[in-house]
Amino acid sequence: MDGELEQVEDRWRLRFVRRLPHSPDKVWRALTEPEHLRVWFPTDIEGERAVGARLRFVFREGEGPAMEGRMLAYQPPTLLEFSWGEELVLRFELQPDADGTRLTFLGTFDELGKASRDAAGWHVRLDVLVYHLAGEELPWNPRERWAEVHDIYVHAFPREASTIGPPKRPPESSEDESKEHA
Repeated sequence: MDGELEQVEDRWRLRFVRRLPHSPDKVWRALTEPEHLRVWFPTDIEGERAVGARLRFVFREGEGPAMEGRMLAYQPPTLLEFSWGEELVLRFELQPDADGTRLTFLGTFDELGKASRDAAGWHVRLDVLVYHLAGEELPWNPRERWAEVHDIYVHAFPREASTIGPPKRPPESSEDESKEHA
């Protein structure tokens, strides 16, 4: 487990720190360019990459309706921060670290009950990013990996941080998954 949960005033924040053996420029491209985001980020991000720009987050598999947001900080190649939907703020900080990059991800939100669920989700998304940056195939199925790490966060975080369960899957994904297990 590498995600931490902390309270910040009346909100909650997940913090992940990953040391990556890649340059900040390479990691920055993976955080901002559509062809890289498509691999690891849960939605497409439409909109200008500039402070104050309106953003639109579109789920590729129909997992939910598109959401609106705004670019809050954009300082290539060190800082990316945006609102995603009504309550979520995502922040990515990059710092050179020896021969690589220290990536700090912060996800700030209102509802404590979804902390374990979201921690598992971001944990897996960041794992996918690591494999993508290395040019390697995933050694596991992301949904199965989510279930594994979700269990860890449920036990590590306070009970109140696990009252909201897994996100709903789109109908076609459920069918595909049931075919895999048949």
